[in-house]
Formats: sequence, structure tokens, C-alpha cells
Amino acid sequence: MIHKKHLLLLSTSLSLAACAATPETAAVVAAAPPPPVASPEAAKPPAQLQYLYGSPESAVAVRATNARIADYGAWRIKQRPKDSVVLAPGATMDAPTFEPCGNKPFAAVFDADETLIWNLGPMRYFAEKGTAFDVKVWDQWEKTGAGKAVAMPGSAEMVNRLRAAGITVIANTNRSAANAGGSEDTLRAAGLGEFKHGETLFLMGDDAGGSSKDGRRATIASRYCVIILGGDQLGDFSQQFNARDLPAAQRMALATSAGAAALWDKGWFLFPNPVYGPWEKLGWGDAFPSDKQWEPSQ
Repeated sequence: MIHKKHLLLLSTSLSLAACAATPETAAVVAAAPPPPVASPEAAKPPAQLQYLYGSPESAVAVRATNARIADYGAWRIKQRPKDSVVLAPGATMDAPTFEPCGNKPFAAVFDADETLIWNLGPMRYFAEKGTAFDVKVWDQWEKTGAGKAVAMPGSAEMVNRLRAAGITVIANTNRSAANAGGSEDTLRAAGLGEFKHGETLFLMGDDAGGSSKDGRRATIASRYCVIILGGDQLGDFSQQFNARDLPAAQRMALATSAGAAALWDKGWFLFPNPVYGPWEKLGWGDAFPSDKQWEPSQ
């Protein structure tokens, strides 16, 4: 897998459309063979896409998360936090330590895709056409997608409230640094205001970390007191959640540990995304404990 979250998004969407699982490792995403092309009249979007992008249930959940973020930011700046919510280099969830704030200005850092915006353009294209993932198509989307991505429910209001309170809003995304202008245009066209590459927009290719956002987060935390992290994947908070070959049970334990629990909705805010993510490699035993197996009597 090219280390980009959006690559996983597109390949996963197609595998969902084909009703096939997508095994993922840290290096490879094996997409299912493309399904037959179905006319829009003959087929519906995959259920996960229906839920995330079209259901009121999803809209309500996302809007509520954005409202919590805005309220939290307004409350948090009334204090002068000693530390940011960005983990210090080498810190673990078992022994979390954080980048110090000092007198640095406040910032809120968000992923972009499926956190600030919904990528309706390519998600529909790939699912409806039944085409396999194409790097060139996604590259075009990054460059020319302005106006075809939409702000997620409540995200524009949230961003505006944070900025009005004096909190700098920063996007840290695995979109390509080579297409920075297109991503700036996309965020602006979605009604989220101005983002400038290298200042309030950080992209894959800005450092040697590849898809890991830890290095970029550290750069941001060196300039700002980061009081909010927002994303739809655990890697938007720490790369340790995406360690290579991390067993499913251990990943769950990390995300629900006491250290993490002290941060969820208290500086770390997670958006719902049933469409794609590292959890796709879960097996039956991971999702359904064997001692809970049940079958109807014959």
C-alpha cells in the first residue's frame, strides 16, 4: 500500500462494493477484483457508504462531535494548559507524556478526509463504476476536487468558532504535498476557510515519516499549544496504534486503556467512519468472541 489514508479509502470502498473483505498490512492493501459495473438504477451504494454519507444518523453523530469540539475549545482556553495533547516523542499510552505548551499560541489539529470533509466525488465514482483503485484517479481528485468535497455536518461552524476564539485551526492529512494547492482549494471550496501549506496545512511528503503523522504533529506542537486533536482513525492521534503487526486485542487495549480514556472527548475527538480503516483486517474471532457464539435450534 502506498502510505496514504486516501488510498485505503478508495480501495476499501471498492472491496465493500464487491462484498469482499480487504486484508491490510502496513505495506499492502489487496483490493478485491473489480465487480461488474452496475447502472445507477440497478444498484445502491454499499451500506457503509449509505450510512456515512447519506444517513441522518451519521449527520447527527458528526454534528454532535463538532459541537463538543467547539465547546471544549472555548472552555479550554480559559486556562493555560501546561501541556498540549500531542504525545511527546517516545511516550506510550501506558506512560503518556506530552509536548509542553509554555507560552505558545493555541491550535486545534485535524485530519482532513472524513474529518473535516467528505470525499463524495471519488467515493461515488469508484463505487458506482465498480472500478479498481487507480492512483492516477486519486491524484486527479487531489488536484481538481474543489467543489466536489463537502464540509462534514457542523465542521464549518466548529472551525469558525475555534478561530473566533483565537485558536489556530490546522489540517494534518495524508494527502500529497505535491498537490498542496488542490487541497487548499478543496478545503476553501467546502467553506472551511484558508489553509496554507507549511503553516496550517501539513501533508504527506513534508517530512520523511511517510504516512505516519507523528513527525508532523511534533512540528506543529513545537510551534503551538495543541489543545485539540481530531480524526477518524487512531493514527490521527498516535502512530503507535498502527504499529506493524499489532494484534487486534492489543490495539483495542491501547485505545481503551486508562491513558487513552483520559483523552477521548477531553482533547482527542474521534469521528465515526464505518467505510475504511485498519480494523478491516479483523477476523471472526476478533469481532465475535468464541464463547458468545450462538445458533438457533433446528
